[in-house]
Amino acid sequence: MTGYGDASAHIDGCHYFVEVRSLNNKYFKANIRLAEEYQGLEAEMESRLRERMSRGTLTVTARCSEDTASAAHEVNLGALTSYISQLQAVPQIAAGQLKLDVSALLSLPGVLQPPANEEDRVKRARGGFIPLLDKACDALMAMREREGRTLVADLESHRKLISDRLTEVTERAPAVVAEYQSRLKTRIEALLKESQIAVEPGDLVREIAIYAERTDIAEEIKRLSAHLDQFRDMLGGKSGDKPIGRTLDFLAQEMLREANTIASKSPDAAISRAAVEIKGAIDRIKEQSANIE
Repeated sequence: MTGYGDASAHIDGCHYFVEVRSLNNKYFKANIRLAEEYQGLEAEMESRLRERMSRGTLTVTARCSEDTASAAHEVNLGALTSYISQLQAVPQIAAGQLKLDVSALLSLPGVLQPPANEEDRVKRARGGFIPLLDKACDALMAMREREGRTLVADLESHRKLISDRLTEVTERAPAVVAEYQSRLKTRIEALLKESQIAVEPGDLVREIAIYAERTDIAEEIKRLSAHLDQFRDMLGGKSGDKPIGRTLDFLAQEMLREANTIASKSPDAAISRAAVEIKGAIDRIKEQSANIE
């Protein structure tokens, strides 16, 4: 599910900012953007995210800016002096045709050294980033919960449509065999008048029984109804705090299997139309299940 949350704090002369964005994904994927000196915190931050969320593509951006003197890099005078000495030996520079650029000199390897208290800075950053990550996740989860309520209402509308059409199929199914029996009897009687051939009643009953067995969808209706009951229970929160997205996806596949069987076994037009609507609703459920945690 999509969501966004951020948090910031000013601690001991450092401003910390953490932003978390979430996009739909069937699986869990974390992209954590940290400055190079804080890369050691990436594993802990990802672990924290996994504790809170089980699905989605999560992008975390964490920044830290210091406004104290301790943040300043130190100039390696030895390295800078060595670079200057070598450059002054260049004829154009010695003749004054080219001037040394101080900013360019500072960007040379080894001239600027990070603060010696690097380990302390990482420890302070951990104390700033991790609590803010939790706060940002709280805000993101609140947004996802609001979206989730809308999503549940949409899924419930699909469940109700399937249930209504399944009721129509259940009521229509017995009449299909009776109508076949009537049509078969009418055709046989017409043939008998033309050919003067007698047909045993047992043969007629046997033919009807074979048709009834071939088109019987009672088991499929029963299983699909059971799946709908489970689906309703999951939407109602009877699964506890466990993630239900993958279970809903699997359940939708099973529902689709039963709907396909109903459509293929019954030759009745009304049942076929109802089955098409059922399959359409199940497809929408499958699409939405990818958005549910």
